[in-house]
Amino acid sequence: MNKIILMGRLTRDPELRYSNAAEPMAIARYTLAVNRRISKERVDAGEQDADFIFCTAFRRDAEFAERYFKKGQMVAVTGRLQIREYTDNTGQRRWSTEVIVEEQHFAESRASFEGRGQGGQNYDGYENSGPPQQSQRPQSPQQQQPQQGPTDSFFEIDSTLDDDDLPF
Repeated sequence: MNKIILMGRLTRDPELRYSNAAEPMAIARYTLAVNRRISKERVDAGEQDADFIFCTAFRRDAEFAERYFKKGQMVAVTGRLQIREYTDNTGQRRWSTEVIVEEQHFAESRASFEGRGQGGQNYDGYENSGPPQQSQRPQSPQQQQPQQGPTDSFFEIDSTLDDDDLPF
């Protein structure tokens, strides 16, 4: 089985090109910087290692990546590893390793990405991840009413959301 799952930050905006076939096909290429796990001692010393993985997306995935993915954004990718062999201009045999993208997703909220880019704090999208908090004011036993929880595991959505709040 050949399956790759990656999560990392884009090192640059995706580059979109079209093939020269009779029916041109969109091809987007981008690079993910994926952090490596390192020892606690090295983390405490401020060190960090990353691998830079070349990714290639085709057709609609390519157009999506070019339109919505931006440098520095955290994305998650699943795909397959592919190794290509080619001959360069000098006649040398070369190999290229890349991930052929099968799925790609945003791995952080738009607000988190934009806030980090503007010098704001990065909360990794968790600032509003819990259920709405209720008032902590104590109530007398006569005022207490049984609280009804949601009938399923979903919470009410704020109806004041605008399309600009969506990451896509």
